Amino acid sequence: MRGAQTRLRVALVRQRYNPFGGAERFIERTLPALERAGVELTLIARRADGWGARRFLEVNPFYLGNVWRDASFARATREAWEAGNFDLVQSHERIPGCDIYRAGDGVHAEWLEIRRAAAERLECLGIALNPYHRYVCAAERRMFAHPRLRAVICNSNMVREEIRQRFGLPSQRLHVIYNGVDLEHFHPRHRATLRAPARAKLGVAAGETLFLFVGSGFARKGLDAAIAALAGCGDAPYRLAVAGRDREAARFAALAAARGLGDRVQLLGGRDDVRPLYAAADCFILPTRYDPYPNTFLEALAMGLPAIVGRRSGAAEIVRHGENGWLCEPDNVAGLAQLMHTAAGAVADAGTGSAAAAAARSTAENYGIDDMAGKLAALYVTLAASTPRTA
Repeated sequence: MRGAQTRLRVALVRQRYNPFGGAERFIERTLPALERAGVELTLIARRADGWGARRFLEVNPFYLGNVWRDASFARATREAWEAGNFDLVQSHERIPGCDIYRAGDGVHAEWLEIRRAAAERLECLGIALNPYHRYVCAAERRMFAHPRLRAVICNSNMVREEIRQRFGLPSQRLHVIYNGVDLEHFHPRHRATLRAPARAKLGVAAGETLFLFVGSGFARKGLDAAIAALAGCGDAPYRLAVAGRDREAARFAALAAARGLGDRVQLLGGRDDVRPLYAAADCFILPTRYDPYPNTFLEALAMGLPAIVGRRSGAAEIVRHGENGWLCEPDNVAGLAQLMHTAAGAVADAGTGSAAAAAARSTAENYGIDDMAGKLAALYVTLAASTPRTA
């Protein structure tokens, strides 16, 4: 049994830093919150740049290709955490042998099934033959079957049920802890002060409704559906701004041009600070086909921005349809266009002071990042006090 005043020593594992990635932003903002909650954290990653971690352990073995990259990191990381003698190891990567796995990326096998269901035959063949998909699915199975795994942190009930049904883990090992948001950093008062200059910079005219899409992985998050729905809205004075990086961004720009949308769709690339865009927007839109729980959704709500999100997202669990946002079927373009009309009407009269904006902020206030860190810290204490882990 640990002394009451002893700080838990926890290793947090994430391979690479991407300033525009949701998992990376989650870790970056969670690190100081967990330190405030009394946990001594050490980040294990390939490089220290960007994270802002007080304690860091570099694990950066040589690799060629993404399979070798992930396998070499997993092997070297297991050696590092064994040598570090941590109380608990929480991995954000699919690495067999961790004590806690945070399933922030969802279930890879589930996403592949969704992709295959909508794909042409050639794409299905490519998925089946891709060695990286085989590696990730195999690592996923080994990790969930490993005797050392003591808890899985799920950021939505959707992910919890997927893991329970697919891998047979008992419910008591699956803990739903929703993402947290910095309620001061993302606050409606910033939206009020930043809104006018941000809209002017984007060229949004008075009377136009701006929808905002934030996220990387445009295909999975339904950007094509959002573009098609905007085209389906006809001459309505709507615009779409897109923040995020994607290697196929040019294809989506071409799709918008082919739909005759011109400068009504703006692909802005990655942004270090998205608050000016949340401020400029009237409604957040993310018709994702599969998303465990997008951080950007919670940031938008915290800024007082109502949201349209896909039903195959953990975010759907806290959307009250018609109050703080709207739920869509991501591939129902006509239905999504109708929801855009509905959202535009809901914010048209009052803008940032609309009832939907107030409901969005009120919802976000239930998910502060310090509250989330407190739940994580309580789980760590429970696990550390339980039966010693299996070697």
